[in-house]
Amino acid sequence: MQMIKYIILFLILLSSSLIGKFLSKKYVYRLEELEEMQNSLNILKTKIKFTYEPIPEIFQEIASNASKNIGNIFQTAKEKMSNTTANVAWEEAIEETTTNLKKEDKHILKTLSKLLGQTDSEGQIGQIEITEKFLETQIKEAIEDKQKNEKLYTRLGTIMGLAIVIILC
Repeated sequence: MQMIKYIILFLILLSSSLIGKFLSKKYVYRLEELEEMQNSLNILKTKIKFTYEPIPEIFQEIASNASKNIGNIFQTAKEKMSNTTANVAWEEAIEETTTNLKKEDKHILKTLSKLLGQTDSEGQIGQIEITEKFLETQIKEAIEDKQKNEKLYTRLGTIMGLAIVIILC
């Protein structure tokens, strides 16, 4: 009977530690997605500037090379462009795709849609550069959040588990 009690207490400690670790990973994933989006926008800018490929083709190429969540945004936008304009498709794709991005991050990405597919290549490139500058600010914020909160949630999960174990003993 005593052995079962110790196993249950160990499982409580382990599960609370894992929950803390899981919560801390959100900050890591957000930073990775912001950096991936910045790289993808840089590719988009370069493709628009030098290849003059249609936006759906560029989005398809980015979607195949990007990580899962960011690739899904570009894939969804590409699919929606068959029925609607590029700017509407981009906004809907940002909103519909499940990511670790905050509302502010999504709002910044939606600003790209203002000129996407509606102006000449220079106007689109200018809007992409503006969006990239805003993303740099968000990346700096994400780095600070990660440094501050990653250890906090990891330790908090373990401490809460220890507290529960001590109370139950």
